[in-house]
Amino acid sequence: MDAQQPMADTTSGATDSDLPDEEGRGGIRASSSPESTNGASGRPAIESGPTTSPRASATGWRRTFSSLKYREFRFLWLGMLLLMTAMQMQMVVRSYLTYEITSSPFLLGLVNAGFAIPMLSLALFGGAIADRMERKLIIQIGQLAAVVLSLIIGISIATDTVTWMHLLGVSMAQGALFSFLVPARQALIPQLVGKDNLTNAMSLDAAAMSATMLVAPAIGGGLYNVIGPDGVYYLITGCGVLAILFTSAVKTPARDKSRARTAMLGDIKSGLMYVVRSRMVLVLIILGLLTTLLAQPFRFIMPVFVVDVYGKGPESMGLLVTITGVGALIGSLWIASIGKWHRGLLLLGSGLVSGVALLLVASIPVYLAAAGIMILLGLGDAGRQTLNQVMIMEEVDDEYRGRVMSIFMMIWGMMPLGVLPAGLLAEAVSGQFAVGVMATLLILVTFVLWATQKQLRNHM
Repeated sequence: MDAQQPMADTTSGATDSDLPDEEGRGGIRASSSPESTNGASGRPAIESGPTTSPRASATGWRRTFSSLKYREFRFLWLGMLLLMTAMQMQMVVRSYLTYEITSSPFLLGLVNAGFAIPMLSLALFGGAIADRMERKLIIQIGQLAAVVLSLIIGISIATDTVTWMHLLGVSMAQGALFSFLVPARQALIPQLVGKDNLTNAMSLDAAAMSATMLVAPAIGGGLYNVIGPDGVYYLITGCGVLAILFTSAVKTPARDKSRARTAMLGDIKSGLMYVVRSRMVLVLIILGLLTTLLAQPFRFIMPVFVVDVYGKGPESMGLLVTITGVGALIGSLWIASIGKWHRGLLLLGSGLVSGVALLLVASIPVYLAAAGIMILLGLGDAGRQTLNQVMIMEEVDDEYRGRVMSIFMMIWGMMPLGVLPAGLLAEAVSGQFAVGVMATLLILVTFVLWATQKQLRNHM
């Protein structure tokens, strides 16, 4: 049963500058223009959220922060900023603590891959629920559970009872939570800003995540030896509480409730069939899967490089992740400013940039060189992740967005297919060899997709 209720004034508390016109006050609009006809279904797409305003159509750097003029998106964005700050700190602390406890690259990869494992079995259900229930409620439940889990780990570290199995269990539990939280949140964004502002809004989302990579890993790594890993986990818990408070201020617009109710498995099946019918969405999901499996494992085995190759400590790892965030932030803000400009080529080019950066890291065992290369890696990540999601969301009708994003999230559920082999290869040979192999494969995959997918190359 749909928990969402229509609201008499969905923008209560917002100013006139938050929503430019009456049609933008959270209502449902149907557009008969060719641009709003979905390629998969051949029928006009129903869009929630505000229509285009004069400022939304601005170009260049004037457009960069245009989506933040919408009050509801601002609060959602701030909540996400705090949640991702907590997650970035946790990634550094958990990784370093696991390697400190075990000294095993394989167990390090296993603990980090644990976050992704539940997504294989739960993501599709999370997407179906996001298309049925009130999306804000799903987000809040997920954030509250994440707060409880981080508090439990902090207490177990303080009482000296933590083991790598505890870290693995909580990693898997958080992955299960994100299987529901992320599809709901991503599907909510178009409701708050409208389709014409979607590229900008999701680029700002990516920029916020990149900004947290600038600060949070350095804070987490720096405080590891100052207040201890338990103290960092308490700080992570506090960030989660603030995220809940900001998200509580979001007033969500009413959604179209006219579609017939079907069984949960029927909803999942219709979402899968929708993707199969939409060739561009299918290609984008496959692209996201291949590039993620080959590019992301480096993040999870980074402690192997920091400890064994560079001979550094947790603060050095935090600095590497922070520098990566500089590149990702620059890339995300640039994408937010360009609008619809050769995005297919930029997406493929970003995969190539990531591959070249990883190949350089594998080839040059010098910490200072790696620090510089992280800028390049961040630029590639921003293009791959942001453009991939934006292009998918623009192709999809609102009633299917939760399910399609859950399918996209299953990419992270398949992460062990990349992380575990990388960990095993690093343990058997070396971390440099493992990353070098994956970088070479990433470059080859990018060239193959560029040569075979003309529609993607020409996508604006």
